[in-house]
Amino acid sequence: MTTLRRALITGITGQDGSYLAELLLSKGYEVHGIIRRSSSFNTQRIEGIYSDPHFQAARLKLHYGDLCDGSSLADVLRKVRPHEVYNLGAQSHVRVSFDMPLFTADTVGMGALRLLDAVRDFQQESGQQVRFYQASSSEQYGKVVETPQRETTPFYPRSPYACAKLMAHWATVNYRESYDLHASCGILFNHESPRRGETFVTRKITRAVGRIKLGLQEKIFLGNLDAKRDWGFAGDYVKAMWMMLQQDKPDDYVIATNKTWSVREFCEKAFGHAGMDYKDFVSFDARYLRPAEVDLLLGDATKAQRKFGWQPTTSFDQLVQMMVDHDMELARREKTLRDAGHKLTERRGHD
Repeated sequence: MTTLRRALITGITGQDGSYLAELLLSKGYEVHGIIRRSSSFNTQRIEGIYSDPHFQAARLKLHYGDLCDGSSLADVLRKVRPHEVYNLGAQSHVRVSFDMPLFTADTVGMGALRLLDAVRDFQQESGQQVRFYQASSSEQYGKVVETPQRETTPFYPRSPYACAKLMAHWATVNYRESYDLHASCGILFNHESPRRGETFVTRKITRAVGRIKLGLQEKIFLGNLDAKRDWGFAGDYVKAMWMMLQQDKPDDYVIATNKTWSVREFCEKAFGHAGMDYKDFVSFDARYLRPAEVDLLLGDATKAQRKFGWQPTTSFDQLVQMMVDHDMELARREKTLRDAGHKLTERRGHD
């Protein structure tokens, strides 16, 4: 009888975690996710798994735990006995990290170290190999010293988030070299989707496009429109995470589209897809500038393409259109609810 592969994902309720859970379930894995205890549910991104028989939701199990609590991580590892661990959990908003640097450092940097330590202990106790994936970030390159950025490019972090990610990255490399862990880092450049959080600039833009088009919003305020990023589709990028852990030897890989676009160009394409000119609706607000800006990120994914054949399948235009179409539908539903509320109020006023 073949034993199901078991995977454990931190950050399973986030954008990447939800796409990764779907990918692993489609490959026959038993998927376990760590979620934080909260007074409200935050599982919207994985709710589709429960309604789609293709994913066999019985193979998805959630456990309470926290990257700030090493004992909870150790307990979940002993219970799940995973073959693969994907560390995607983080306080992942770069601008917010300037406001909450200690919390960001604890969850992103120390959180990865706690998880690595728990994985090392579990592997030593059980004798079962665990393959570990660390979500590193293109923000680690920060004030870039060469373009494009490769695995060999020196890091120059420009935010508390990037500093914390750098700690997690080097901790992963250190545990790989010190304890013979099969631990790999994916240095992922910006990756977006309709599941991206609404406080991130791409989703903030596409949400605004839908709401402005339907008269629910008048303008959108943004910071540095000239910042350039290498944007890909999150669904493509989680495939690279899985492919890394299928390699015989662990290593670090840049995952990117090898193309760069400015925030201004994202606005132009997003508003253009809805038949509008972004110049009529986008205004600058200095509050959204970072204390230390990152002006240009452009990744070179040649190594991943050469070693295990990963390629992005979604173009920048397709990504923008996908997000705008999704958020146009969201705005339509929002408008329907608003109009229904207005009619109900008017009716009550006549009674």
